[in-house]
Amino acid sequence: METHAKILVVDDETSICEALKEVLEYESYAVTTATKAADALNILENEAYDAVISDIKMPETDGLELLEKIRQLSDVPVLMMTGHGDIETAVTALKSGAFDFITKPLDLNRLLISVRHALERQSLVRETRQLKRKVNRRYDIIGESPAIQELKTIIDKVAPTEARVLITGENGTGKELVAHWLHEKSPRAGQAFVEVNCAAIPSELIESELFGHEKGSFTSAIRQRKGNFELADHGTLFLDEVGDMSLSAQAKVLRALQENQIMRVGGEKKIPVDVRVISATNKDLRQEIEDKNFREDLYHRLGVILIHVPALRERLEDIPLLAEHFMQLACEQQNMPRRQFTESAYEALKSLPWRGNIRELGNMVERLLILCDTAITGDDVLRYANR
Repeated sequence: METHAKILVVDDETSICEALKEVLEYESYAVTTATKAADALNILENEAYDAVISDIKMPETDGLELLEKIRQLSDVPVLMMTGHGDIETAVTALKSGAFDFITKPLDLNRLLISVRHALERQSLVRETRQLKRKVNRRYDIIGESPAIQELKTIIDKVAPTEARVLITGENGTGKELVAHWLHEKSPRAGQAFVEVNCAAIPSELIESELFGHEKGSFTSAIRQRKGNFELADHGTLFLDEVGDMSLSAQAKVLRALQENQIMRVGGEKKIPVDVRVISATNKDLRQEIEDKNFREDLYHRLGVILIHVPALRERLEDIPLLAEHFMQLACEQQNMPRRQFTESAYEALKSLPWRGNIRELGNMVERLLILCDTAITGDDVLRYANR
């Protein structure tokens, strides 16, 4: 059971407030009481609570009105108390967003179980919110340079559409961040985002990875398996390093994009799919087309919108912001105290070639955090560069 959670009890009868306060404090909850809805709202506006228990029948502002106003303030779970003859009102409360209702006279065991469930739910909501914040921070596009401002503007324009996007740029520039934000800002944001690194999958397995396979279609196919196109249905499929895809797989991807359906390896049935495809490459695909390594028709299918991610050397003014961002992430990951960058450190960081771009800078900052005991200087940067 969660202890020390803060609960607000609202009932126009002081005796009920005091009785519930005594019971809940015995269970180690911190309890505040209010006999008027207006007082309860004032309390909630000034302090965060983990749960609210409110009577429905109250003078002036009743429990349903209070519930509506609480929902406008926060997502705190609200448990409603009602008399036996007022179940219809309680059902209305549930439809209006109440977590649960308890009938009077109160069954204290039932009340405590409901409180515990509400607090567990609230704890999960908070954990999910924190995880989403961490994920979003991981995929933040940091920078205020003109190149990054233009990139963010393009993302905002393109994301709400269904247009396929081809993202280009050197290794480590953050092409996957652009892909994630195109998904997060799109109508498909609540659906799957499936990432495929085409360079990391052997050519003989790429078709099975993308389209799935039927049981027995090849030696190791011991069971039926869905491919990434199916897994991304109604969501977004991100084909990273698409320039490394085999010509055979390119032909099947082209057909899937033309027909909006796929066929598993070893299968005979066509399966409809609704997928937005975003792809990325560090290669010059036009040169790859000239060299007969990439299909020109697929290039035009994938690249309805072309987005180029600038190299770090093209946005040196963003290095201080990026360094601070990576320092914060590294401190959390390594559980270490923060190190401060001196101005000479920023200048030294700007002087480095950054062949690995943003990824290399992130690794560099983590290295400096671990190896430097005090503020990070320009000498520290040059000493630990490229090691």
